[in-house]
Amino acid sequence: MSTTQRQIVWSVGFAFLIALIVGAVFIVVFPLHDWAELWNRDFMDIPIVIFVPACSIAIGILLGGTSGFFWRKQFLSIEHSLHQLEEGRQLDVKGKPTVTEMQSIAERIDKIGKQMSEQAKLSQRLATEKVEDQEARIQEIIEQERNRLARELHDSVSQQLFAASMMMSAINETKGQSENEREAKQLKLVEEMIHQSQLEMRALLLHLRPVALKNKTLHEGIEELLIELSLKVSMDINWKVESFQLDKGVEDHLFRILQESVSNTLRHSKASKLDVLLVKRDDLVILRIVDDGIGFEVTEMKAGSYGMQNMHERAVEVGGTLKVVSVKNKGTRLEVKVPVMINGDGGND
Repeated sequence: MSTTQRQIVWSVGFAFLIALIVGAVFIVVFPLHDWAELWNRDFMDIPIVIFVPACSIAIGILLGGTSGFFWRKQFLSIEHSLHQLEEGRQLDVKGKPTVTEMQSIAERIDKIGKQMSEQAKLSQRLATEKVEDQEARIQEIIEQERNRLARELHDSVSQQLFAASMMMSAINETKGQSENEREAKQLKLVEEMIHQSQLEMRALLLHLRPVALKNKTLHEGIEELLIELSLKVSMDINWKVESFQLDKGVEDHLFRILQESVSNTLRHSKASKLDVLLVKRDDLVILRIVDDGIGFEVTEMKAGSYGMQNMHERAVEVGGTLKVVSVKNKGTRLEVKVPVMINGDGGND
């Protein structure tokens, strides 16, 4: 039951109760000689016994509706503030509550919003400092990434290529006695395995890229990555990337999230189309990656996927949020929202 409905019910009940009490007192003070007078005496051509309850109900509905509308407006104001707080936006209080208790709640929400804003600024500043420290050790990090990638290539792609080779050997051995249809199926299977191996290789090669953007902006880094990728894979890749200034730490984290997401798409999604969006709207930076792949169970991936956990942690480190929506055989949509802070590192973001 909504606030307005609840107020109407209470007001109608209260008004009807008051009418009964007043009527009872009136009858006690001025006793009736004949109860039929309640039906015989009219007011505005309506018997008193009907007019009084009806009038009470009408007044109750009017007062309840007015009261319910008033309280609904107060609650919506608080809900609006909480929604802004949840989205990581700066609180924009259009109309402050007029009730003292509601004003107290609104003030506390405003204090919490300011504290969260300060924490987000601090997180972005720390992320920037962390990236600056990492640049001094970038050569060492690249070497470690190459060693890790070599191990992964051996454990995944090499095994798939070996299986393809074994399959080709089997085809050659049975070529004389097999039918064309059977041979065509085997060749098709080999082709799919090799294709998947190539996608696996390219996905793993994304990790060879430096963890930082160096002297490039986020806009330049994303465009270079997607252009190079579109030349190497048959996937339809589209992007809309706006150019705007961000803290270096925020740019680095968003770029790493994009790398991880694209890598997952190439390795697991079996998608034919990939869309990337990077825009700045009001006080939010939005990074959205959408594919039309096979999808997955989001709850299961959150529990056991290092990549998903890593992306989520990177979003949180810069005061943002990460949301993943995936539908089986429909595709996956990953969206990161990061609030833009003024003077996050002493400058304008």
